[in-house]
Amino acid sequence: MTALSGVKVLDLSRVLAGPWCGQTLADLGADVIKVESFDGDDTRGMGPPYIGAISAYFSCANRNKRSICIDLHKPESREVIHALVAQADIVIENFRTGTAERLGVGYDALSAINPRLIYCSISGYGRTGPDAKRAGYDYAVQAEGGLMAITGARDGAPNKVAVAVVDLATGQNAVIAILAALQQRHHSGRGQQVAVSLFDTQLTWLANIGAGVLFTGEDAPRYGNEHASIVPYQDFSASDQHFVLTVANEKLWHALCDAVGHPEWIHDPRFESNSQRVLHRDLVTANLQAIFSTQPVAYWLQALSNRGIPCAPINSVKQALHSPLAKANGNVLEVDGIPLVASPLKLSESPVSYHQAPPQLGEHSQTILTELGLDYGHYAALGVVK
Repeated sequence: MTALSGVKVLDLSRVLAGPWCGQTLADLGADVIKVESFDGDDTRGMGPPYIGAISAYFSCANRNKRSICIDLHKPESREVIHALVAQADIVIENFRTGTAERLGVGYDALSAINPRLIYCSISGYGRTGPDAKRAGYDYAVQAEGGLMAITGARDGAPNKVAVAVVDLATGQNAVIAILAALQQRHHSGRGQQVAVSLFDTQLTWLANIGAGVLFTGEDAPRYGNEHASIVPYQDFSASDQHFVLTVANEKLWHALCDAVGHPEWIHDPRFESNSQRVLHRDLVTANLQAIFSTQPVAYWLQALSNRGIPCAPINSVKQALHSPLAKANGNVLEVDGIPLVASPLKLSESPVSYHQAPPQLGEHSQTILTELGLDYGHYAALGVVK
């Protein structure tokens, strides 16, 4: 028994935030039906690389789903959608504001069919306000939401995070909101509309840096690979390559002083507390860099780890995916010939399952209509499904 066995989801979304939400629910056991246009989700064409017709981009967010192609612009599609909604628990959509309503799949229309429906609306900037109708893209929100301003080298240009972290975090927020609404439905018997946006998510993800700006009224600078509030917490260069060191408390600082042969730093007033080390950041960094450059990275990783000091090599993506740790944790799997990164969710009594590779476009259209008691041939002839 999986955690969400018996829960039915209509995933009307595309690209990343919405599909990421849908995939998480599917991993937890929900029956997720991915409703696609005849052209398919945008990410089907975002490649290479591909395995057959499945792009790597599409595969990362659409496993464990079934795909049905519906032309929502045709009035006859309402019959199919209404039949799906009548049996659904959750709908996920990320249309531009107003589009779902024009297509007849807005909250008011669908909740009238099924009052128990939980309707999750994902947008770039919220469904109300001056930017409600703007298309939302991760890159733009990283820029507008302050993330790029604090990412990159101190004296370099602002950088985006290479992975679409705003989309992914928004998808995770959508899952949280949906599960909360499911719990509420146990008490009230009614569904509700939940809404998340990329911009709102990004502002919350500023976390301690955003809080610091609110505390001081001063803008946040870029620190590159350093930490705004912890020293030393950054990358250093050994004699052969870089590695990362994270000294987040005084116990670790004392261990580090011993490891590098400078126990006197423990009582140096410039270094004796994290607050002082932040004030003397450049001196701490310069002292440590001079020492770390004398030995190869393997030496320092061993010496530091032996004293319980968190440190790590800077792996490539390939190294990370094929590392002994990833193998031991079961982080990479294969379903029907498609390699995938596993869910990070570990549930002892209701583990996630992997039963469906990312679907081909419209792979399950006929099966799904048959389950609904609808004639696939009739709707295919009308150009509603394929």
